[in-house]
Amino acid sequence: MIDLRSDTVTQPTLAMRRAMAEAVVGDDVYEDDPTVNELQRKAAELLGKEAGLFVCSGTMGNLLAVMSQTQRGDEIIAGRHSHLVTHEVGGAAQIAQVMIHPVDHPQDWIEPEAIRTAIHSEDIHEPQTRLVCLENALSNGGIVPLPLLRQTYQTAKALGLRVHLDGARIFNAAVACGCSVSEIAACADTVTFCLSKGLAAPIGSVLVGDRAFIERARRNRKLLGGGLRQAGILAAAGLTALDTMTERLQEDHNHAKLLGELLAQIPGIHVEKERIQINMVFFKLCNDKIQPADFLKKLNKEGILTNPEDHGLFRFVTHYGIMESDVRTAAEAVRKIMEG
Repeated sequence: MIDLRSDTVTQPTLAMRRAMAEAVVGDDVYEDDPTVNELQRKAAELLGKEAGLFVCSGTMGNLLAVMSQTQRGDEIIAGRHSHLVTHEVGGAAQIAQVMIHPVDHPQDWIEPEAIRTAIHSEDIHEPQTRLVCLENALSNGGIVPLPLLRQTYQTAKALGLRVHLDGARIFNAAVACGCSVSEIAACADTVTFCLSKGLAAPIGSVLVGDRAFIERARRNRKLLGGGLRQAGILAAAGLTALDTMTERLQEDHNHAKLLGELLAQIPGIHVEKERIQINMVFFKLCNDKIQPADFLKKLNKEGILTNPEDHGLFRFVTHYGIMESDVRTAAEAVRKIMEG
C-alpha cells in the first residue's frame, strides 16, 4: 500500500532504531535522563530559545503552552481553522479553561489588525486576552510569510500579549520559506514542533521557550500524566531525527509538487495548486459520475491509502518512505478511477 494519509505514518529509520536500542537513560521526572536532556537542549538551541521540554505529542505541547501562559477564564486568539481549535478535542476549553477568540482569514493567517480588533480591554466585564496562538506551517498546507509573522508578533508584544507558535511542521515551513527554523521561532515566545511527522521519529514533540515558562510547563506536564521515566529511548529517535531528517524535507515538497502536476492533468480532478507549499496536495472531484465515498474505496482497491474528504477536499501527503515512483503510481491510480 502507498500510504498518503499523513506524514504521521512515517516509520523510524534504521539509525533511529539503533539509537533507541543503545540510548543511555535515566528517570526523566527527576530530570536525570541524559538523552532527554540532550534532546531538549539541542531543540532549544536550534530554535533560539532558552530551554525545551520533551512531550508525548503536539497536542500535549500546545495544551501545555496554553495552560502555562494563561489563567482560568482568560482569552486566547487563534485561527478559526487552526489545529489547536479544530483537532485537539477542545483541550484549551476543557482543561486549560480558557475562551478562544477565533480569527477568520481566507488563507488562515492572523494579521496584525486582527489582533488589534480581537483584543479585549481591561473592562471588568470582559475576559482578559493573554495569548495569541499562531501556526507555521498551517493546517491547510500553506505557510505564513516570514515578514507577516514578524509583524504579527511585534503587534502582539506591543499590546502586552504572549505568543505561542504551533510549529508542528516548522522545519517544512523553514524549507518553504528559505529561512532557518530559528528565524520563524523568533516570532513567538513559545513553540511546539513535532518529531513524529516529516522528521519520521516514532513518538514525541518538543516545546521550547524561556526557562521560567518551561518550568511551569514541566509541572503541568506532570499534571497531564506526561511525566515519563526512561524516556531517553524515545528521545534518542528524536535526536537522530534532528541530526539526519531535516535536510531531506525538500524531497517531500518536490514530490508533492510533482503529484499536484500529475493530478491536475486528469479530467475531473481540480487541484488546489496554490496550496502546494509544503508536502500536501489538496484536490476535489469535479465529476458527478463518481461520489467521494466510492472514489475512496476504489483508491484503496488500487493500493492507495488516504483519508475521507474534508469539506469537499481530499488530501495526499508525501513523506519519508514515499518515492517518486509511488507518486506516479498514485496519480495513475487516480487517472484509472476517473476514466472508469
